[in-house]
Amino acid sequence: MYNKIIKLIIASGIIAYAVYQFTEGYIGNGIMLILLSLIFVFLYFKNEFILLAFLRLRKQDFDGAKKWLNKIKKPESALVKKQQGYYNYLHGIMVSQSNMNEAEKYFKKAISLGLSMDHDLAMAKLNLSGIAFSKRRKQEAQKLLSEAQKLDKQGMLTDQIKMMKQNMKRSQMPNQHYGSGGSIRAQKRRG
Repeated sequence: MYNKIIKLIIASGIIAYAVYQFTEGYIGNGIMLILLSLIFVFLYFKNEFILLAFLRLRKQDFDGAKKWLNKIKKPESALVKKQQGYYNYLHGIMVSQSNMNEAEKYFKKAISLGLSMDHDLAMAKLNLSGIAFSKRRKQEAQKLLSEAQKLDKQGMLTDQIKMMKQNMKRSQMPNQHYGSGGSIRAQKRRG
């Protein structure tokens, strides 16, 4: 895994050579080199391993996504801040199936580092809401759920948010017993 600065150095070197090609009259070569340098600038902001991990997750291949993410050895030096957020977000999604405590840490770190898309931030908050609800922290879960609903402007998580709200309502209802009797004492008095 390369340091993020190396990508910028390579891009600036290619641009410098493109300028040289322009001055020598090789305009086609210069244009092609400028386009090539844009690839390195793009990969500075959008890490190639995170992109490949997203593609694997889209196919529900958690092992493949984990393999690509594990290629990033030092995320602090290899990724810009937003990409570090997505690195933690992806780890949170993968770990949420097996370890909620670890997933909670990853999602909180992803939110603190920042995610560039609102629906990703909404998904992270929805997952955190589910984790908080399962740990019986209902107020925190409701707060996170309302934040997720505000961030879900395109309505991509509407069904999941409705399900979460229904689960919260069910848990808040008092347990009612229907049937023949009330308490055991009342049944003994009758009999």
